[in-house]
Amino acid sequence: MYPFKFSIEYPEKLSRGTLFLRLFFAWAYVLIPHFFALPFLVLAQVYVWFASFWIILFTGKIPKSMFDFYIGVNRWYMRLCAYLVYMTDKYPKFTTDTYEGDPITYELEYPATLSLGKVILKGLFGWAYVMIPHYVCLIFVGIWASILMFIAWWVILFTGKYPEKWFHFVEGYYRWLNRVELYFFYCDVYPPFSGK
Repeated sequence: MYPFKFSIEYPEKLSRGTLFLRLFFAWAYVLIPHFFALPFLVLAQVYVWFASFWIILFTGKIPKSMFDFYIGVNRWYMRLCAYLVYMTDKYPKFTTDTYEGDPITYELEYPATLSLGKVILKGLFGWAYVMIPHYVCLIFVGIWASILMFIAWWVILFTGKYPEKWFHFVEGYYRWLNRVELYFFYCDVYPPFSGK
């Protein structure tokens, strides 16, 4: 079983009012407040990754606090993305932790050890054996996901529902993207070519 779990709670009904509110005013009530904190966390995340790379290289382990911080920032970001692309009406909380009623699940098993050989391999050749094959596929999947998100806005407007198969396709796209990113940083299991 793959050590990463990501899902977005499928909403049975979505608010048309919130749909319009996000379309016209998301910059004011979502982006501005979240971007007071999130860019600084992402910058800190880069420093944590850099430091953890060297710690893993020399010890084969990552400090749990660094691991939790990195995963928590990704969790916050994905919660924000899910709200902005109309997959949930639950306003994203300003936290890296999980909470009751959280519309997303974003968990990676903490690795007791990481392979030093894989850390070096990913650092030197990850672009060739991970990035190129996965991102070539993800470009096409991402284009289709973007088309579905655009059409889904109109479907939600008229029906109040996100078509379930489309929802899970977009969710799978985000899952695949995150698997690839996490493989580079904190996972030794090569990501599958799938969003399932």
